[in-house]
Amino acid sequence: MIILFNKPYHVLCQFSPEPGKETLSNYIPIKNIYPAGRLDYDSEGLLILTDDGALQHKISHPKFGKSKTYWVQVDGTPSQEAIQQLKNGILLNDGMTKPAKITVIDEPVDLWSRTPPIRYRANIPTTWLQIELKEGKNRQVRRMTAHIGHPTLRLIRCKIGQWELGKLQPGEYTVCEKYSKGD
Repeated sequence: MIILFNKPYHVLCQFSPEPGKETLSNYIPIKNIYPAGRLDYDSEGLLILTDDGALQHKISHPKFGKSKTYWVQVDGTPSQEAIQQLKNGILLNDGMTKPAKITVIDEPVDLWSRTPPIRYRANIPTTWLQIELKEGKNRQVRRMTAHIGHPTLRLIRCKIGQWELGKLQPGEYTVCEKYSKGD
């Protein structure tokens, strides 16, 4: 079984309780499933959960090169040189990132509002990027955009491999009973 879940902002990617914080158990009543990868507490979007340990490993382990796509709102307007740095790879404190696919996009269609909203500053524009990675270093997207001088304001994962967020709203999930073992 595969569950596609739209993880809301400020929800922990775990089922065990954490005082004062929401977890997956606040949203998904299904037993014996586990997240295939993680999303930070302050990130939103697609999280895959499964009861298949081998599939969980195949989705989450970087050696399988499963692409993950994010919509990222950054502070300011990155130059073409900064975008190229992201595409080529960034040297972070834990090593060089692999090249990424980066596209400047309009704000995603039908994007839900976030509570609380991101900070708004009239004199500083924001830019939306679509970033596709095939690795998953800890807080990688945030560290990459900070490195080029454009901190991430909002981060939403919209796709993992073949699975997409689609029209799921924050806190909603769908069960995919059928999937190919080759996924």
